[in-house]
Amino acid sequence: QVQLVESGGDLVQPGGSLRLSCAVSRSILNGYTMGWYRQAPGKQRELVALITSGGITDYADHVKGRFTISRDNAKNTVYLRMNSLNPEDTAVYYCYYATGGSNYWGQGTQVTVSS
Repeated sequence: QVQLVESGGDLVQPGGSLRLSCAVSRSILNGYTMGWYRQAPGKQRELVALITSGGITDYADHVKGRFTISRDNAKNTVYLRMNSLNPEDTAVYYCYYATGGSNYWGQGTQVTVSS
């Protein structure tokens, strides 16, 4: 069973930064897509950013220029660097891993942006 463990969520002031991490319990060398989704209270889960094993990235329009997704294959870990956070970024952030026709989700990590 593949497990995804997220970390890095926190309370941060508007304009601040956070880095989320997602560690996968297996090698992520080839043939995968990983990413981050988020779900705010009362809203549907939405895509934030994706990265493929080939290094292609994609971002939701509302985070372009502020968020950066990256990976460390040696550590089986994907990161989400979030800058210029605003209250609208408050949500539970979920890690996503897809490979070989299977999809996996983490338990989520809470990000709260508030003064």
